[in-house]
Amino acid sequence: MAAASKNVNSDDSRYIAALILARGGSKGIPLKNIKMLAGVPLIGWVIRAALDSGVFDSVWVSTDHDEIARVARAWGAEVHRRSPEVSKDSSSSLETIQEFSRLNPDVGVICNIQATSPCLHPHHLKEAVEFITKEGFDSVFSVVRRHHFRWQEVEKGDGQCTKALNLNPVCRPRRQDWAGELCENGSFYFTTKELLEKGVDIDVDIDWPVAEQRVLRFGYFGKDKPEVVRLLLCNVSGCLTDGQIHISANGEEMVSINTRDQAGIDLLKKEEVILIEKDPITKALADKLSQRMGCPLLQKVDDKLKKMQELMEKKGMEWKEVAYLGNDEADIKCLELAGLSGVPMDAPTVARNHAKYICRNTAGHGAVREFAEHILLLKKKAKSQMEQDRICRNTF
Repeated sequence: MAAASKNVNSDDSRYIAALILARGGSKGIPLKNIKMLAGVPLIGWVIRAALDSGVFDSVWVSTDHDEIARVARAWGAEVHRRSPEVSKDSSSSLETIQEFSRLNPDVGVICNIQATSPCLHPHHLKEAVEFITKEGFDSVFSVVRRHHFRWQEVEKGDGQCTKALNLNPVCRPRRQDWAGELCENGSFYFTTKELLEKGVDIDVDIDWPVAEQRVLRFGYFGKDKPEVVRLLLCNVSGCLTDGQIHISANGEEMVSINTRDQAGIDLLKKEEVILIEKDPITKALADKLSQRMGCPLLQKVDDKLKKMQELMEKKGMEWKEVAYLGNDEADIKCLELAGLSGVPMDAPTVARNHAKYICRNTAGHGAVREFAEHILLLKKKAKSQMEQDRICRNTF
């Protein structure tokens, strides 16, 4: 929910920038802004929502850390390299935003989005921006409605009694009879340049396990609809296996497969699964792998993008219907184009930067199972949302 204040004249011509503050020196969780949350760097969630909202002329991450800057650029944001003066423990968010404003004088509206808001959706941001551009407000911030009865705190032993702050104890309202109160939740603070110059420090820590559960349920996973995924393409070396090939004394090639990963492929029997392998392996090994996993294996795939395009044309599919599990530079284009894409935890950085999901498990040790579960979870979530939308349409 968004709240707005102070009406001014509307001006749709102003340059609107989203600004995400991501200092590297977090005291609570080191580099928490790029810590993986449900397979995505924390700032990746809000960068994706901001870009997909389509209401910002530019999306920026303000940071003092090289790795945060690298991740921000990989997810499509521009980087404001903040000065040492506003990178101290004592520095406020306001000081950092004001510095950005001074260095970018053409920006008329600054939309500060908190990196610690991974459940933010594009429509939340669009609605908030329109309060400024279409309705003429000069500041908008996010709030949540609370139904909490508040009481005054008193010092122990001073003889005073506590007092109710927002209710009459003699006539306590029922929840359905009380609208509650609006409380800031820190997701975003939007303001015009003029108001900012007249002169909110925010530092929200995250309970990571709870956040992962919430983001899997409420998070924004991008424009592509996961319920339409019909095909999983999975690399053998570096995904299904750890990349090692064992050679016996008589020259036989062998690979090791985790039974968890085999079970993961079994979970996707309703969808189609195809294994792909760039490096040459013996026909006997390829046939055995295909038989064991219960799905076809394409060998010697030098140009993966070309092969995938040929495959999709043959099957009449679009990229949004494809999930792709890759692990290296040769997979980059497929990772970018696929509706869902992932890499094992130990994949090279060049591949991690282009994946929509980064597994917590390594190649050959459960990454395929984890990605399969991720696909099914998103499909289940999408179908549940579709059913909820259908109920709403039929009801209203």
